[in-house]
Amino acid sequence: MIMYHTTPKPRVTVGNWQPRSVVARTAAYLASKRPAWLLVMSLTNARKFILSLSGMMALTTGIAALGCEAAWQAAEAQEIRSINARVIAFNIPGASAISQVGTFLNVPPPGACANPIPSKFPTYIQPGAVLDPNRILVGSRSNFGAPLAIGAGAEGSFLSIDPSAPGILRVPPDFAQSGTQSSALGGAVQMFSANSPHWHNAVNNFGANTAPYAGVSNPLGLSNNNAFGRIWPANAPFGDSGLGSSSILDPTGLPLAGAPNPLIGGVYVGNLTNRDIVTTPPQPQVIPGSLSAGAVGTALLGPSPDGSCRAVFAVVTADGAIVQEHTAKGLDGLAPAGTIRPLLGRSFDYTYQHAFQAVEPRLGVLMNPYVSIPGIVRQLFVSEPFDNTIAVINLVVAGTAPNLVFGPGSVRRIYSHALNFPVDLAAVHRDAENVNWASNTTLDNGSDFYVANRGNNTIVRMRQDGSVVAIRRVTLDDEELDDVSLNGITTSTDGTTIYVTFTGPRRGHGGVLALPAFGAPEFAR
Repeated sequence: MIMYHTTPKPRVTVGNWQPRSVVARTAAYLASKRPAWLLVMSLTNARKFILSLSGMMALTTGIAALGCEAAWQAAEAQEIRSINARVIAFNIPGASAISQVGTFLNVPPPGACANPIPSKFPTYIQPGAVLDPNRILVGSRSNFGAPLAIGAGAEGSFLSIDPSAPGILRVPPDFAQSGTQSSALGGAVQMFSANSPHWHNAVNNFGANTAPYAGVSNPLGLSNNNAFGRIWPANAPFGDSGLGSSSILDPTGLPLAGAPNPLIGGVYVGNLTNRDIVTTPPQPQVIPGSLSAGAVGTALLGPSPDGSCRAVFAVVTADGAIVQEHTAKGLDGLAPAGTIRPLLGRSFDYTYQHAFQAVEPRLGVLMNPYVSIPGIVRQLFVSEPFDNTIAVINLVVAGTAPNLVFGPGSVRRIYSHALNFPVDLAAVHRDAENVNWASNTTLDNGSDFYVANRGNNTIVRMRQDGSVVAIRRVTLDDEELDDVSLNGITTSTDGTTIYVTFTGPRRGHGGVLALPAFGAPEFAR
């Protein structure tokens, strides 16, 4: 059965104090002697126990009904060992989606659809630059001082952080007051993009339907098109029940310049960028859909099946729908509301006393292009945090030429006792080489994936069939994390490092941890 400590270990609660080893490492940096409160008062252990217990009861019924006794027993057999993390950065409010930038492939057409970043923005991918391949992009619900774009949703930004910087990075709360790609801490922290007028879609696309919107606002998802494109955030600018948005960002942090469709530019919002609105002459949507709820996760699907070599991304919305976005033809639906277990009306860490501080719910999305099922061209793995499940959606090609799109096939679910508020997913080995779909959200051929469990701060390594390889409980200096919860996960392009985001109960609380990869070395290229 799953092993737990019989005697509770001391827990890391970095509020008014820090473990001595952390203090020793950071005393020189924190010259002000202010408490770092890296991991500060959050939910009680009772809450975590209740969530775990309720999840266990629900899954007992579900697994029995589906005849998944073998999967249950395999998960129970896994001993939960500890894995020590190091703190990279803190003071990142609502730290959410995270990705190592990765290398943007430099294969010009016709060998690939495009190579825009290496060919047009080479200085932005140099060592130390904002899209240095080794840096990590981290979503936050703060603008870090950048002026807020009026009427375009909540604050939000993506920071570019150097994970190899010495010491622990305490992100200054107002370092981006200039409203541009500012930097702090000797360049270790840089602003990539925020919900601020400098990054309006109108700057590059004055006539776009979404000209007043920026590309980032309360970001909850992130997929990098390392194959032939750019950075694609997914946002809930008006909360989970308001209109969602998704964007295509140049290395400048601005929405796409020279966009193939001037009515879209680089930002999709609500139904303003649906196919039937942005095509000339108007074309009906092949599959109905819109960003009618907050966008809570996203993944690159690769080139469109219509043969245009335009990128298509899948975006999951809080109502459980999935839409697809074509850079030239706009937005079509992919799967209807309720396909994914909805997040609407729910929140992480909600209390009546501090409702405004609740963390916006999000989920993880991974794409598998290496499918051997006849007729299936892609698979999506989508975590369902409040149900302790992972949905696996098979995709087919739908429509008629020249307007072919991705369509929904069958849906199955992974049930496992090892899942406890599975907030995010990451490829153990991300596809970094394929010119059609290299991305942080693309599984390499045969790769396992990691699951970040918000409910008990564990990480599960899981095979694509749902069987559990290993489980690790995240610790700091051999002490369990207390009063914070995992909120995002990604891996380095070489597969050796896991990066996770965490959040706490107060608005300024959040940060990034790094820990070593783990599990059986079963992957072979």
